[in-house]
Amino acid sequence: MPPLIEFPLALLVVIAGICDIRTRRIPNWLVLPAIPLAFALNAILFAQPEYHASAWAGLLHSAKGFGLAALIYMPLYVLRGMGAGDVKLSMALGALVGPMTWWAILVLSTVVGLVLALVMMALHKRFRKTLSNTAYIIWEMMHLRAPHLRSEELDVSSPKSFRLPHGAVIALGTLALLGLKVFLPTSAG
Repeated sequence: MPPLIEFPLALLVVIAGICDIRTRRIPNWLVLPAIPLAFALNAILFAQPEYHASAWAGLLHSAKGFGLAALIYMPLYVLRGMGAGDVKLSMALGALVGPMTWWAILVLSTVVGLVLALVMMALHKRFRKTLSNTAYIIWEMMHLRAPHLRSEELDVSSPKSFRLPHGAVIALGTLALLGLKVFLPTSAG
């Protein structure tokens, strides 16, 4: 990942994570401009001679990442398991890094989120309730019903919900990916 992408990526997720921890919101002023910026940066990057591509290839790269993030996150938003800011942040990241790196961020964020969820469940003594809610969510979705309709605490916008700031989890997963880059061997020309 070139520095042209790494720096805005790190800046975006750090600010989003801090905002999400402090206010439980990811502001539009942050994520909405990041989307066209991501498309522009990839168009510029792919047009460089060393990429043997074109600006159109960069735009397509961004579109694929953006679309993949939307495909995965929009259903979670519709089911009220994810906030709109989380969806917009994810789509901005997808547009910035493209589909393959977005998958890596998703996997690392999922691992980080699971670890943090286990810690939070232990601290708040919520193992049984969380397992019960998980079973309920699966049952309702198998019957094509939105889980939040029968249980207010499963609606991410409800004050009764018990949740992690997902923007911060995405930030940690992204920063982990950037950190791993330091330790992973790179291919030599």
